Amino acid sequence: MGKVRADISVSVDGYVAGPRQTRENPLGEGGEGLHEWAVALEVFRERHGEEGGVVNASDQVMREAVAGVGAGIMGRGMFAGTGPWDETWTGWWGENPPFHVPTFVLTHHRREPLTVSDTTFVFVGDGIDAACAQARKAAGDKDILIHGGARTIDQALAAGLVDELDLHVVPVVLGGGSRLLADVPPQLTFEQVRVIEAPGVTHLKYRVK
Repeated sequence: MGKVRADISVSVDGYVAGPRQTRENPLGEGGEGLHEWAVALEVFRERHGEEGGVVNASDQVMREAVAGVGAGIMGRGMFAGTGPWDETWTGWWGENPPFHVPTFVLTHHRREPLTVSDTTFVFVGDGIDAACAQARKAAGDKDILIHGGARTIDQALAAGLVDELDLHVVPVVLGGGSRLLADVPPQLTFEQVRVIEAPGVTHLKYRVK
């Protein structure tokens, strides 16, 4: 059985998205700055079907993050905002989502599975445990990667489902928005595995004890 890994970029004040998120600005005010380190990378461009890009320490970190992944999990907000579905819209990720594996979306509004390119999004209304169980079945012996957002990762940590947590800490202050680790048990502890410095970001890997 593979690991369950959570992986997300975070500001130095602990936010994974800025305040006042909208359909036009899904990461909120200042939130795009959390991913500037990633979007220029060769591996990022490859996974979006593009060529070129930068190769540095972050490129290797991202390649390791997506290697051996057999399924993904994300919250509804990371897929396509909140509220009842607009089924004419396939979400933030366009015609070539970068996931390339079955991806399970937590939602209170049920919907039939949606396949976009080589990614099938499966919508789960029964909570993080059910999403993880379905993802394990889909992943087989490979890993499950929890992409976010903050509430989804917090729920998985609180349920004891996460083996490793990768944080990409970006030197920006957002001052509000979606805060990571806002709703986890106080007894939750981590073991530091590694720290990697790279342009515009520090990569931290923790094992959940």
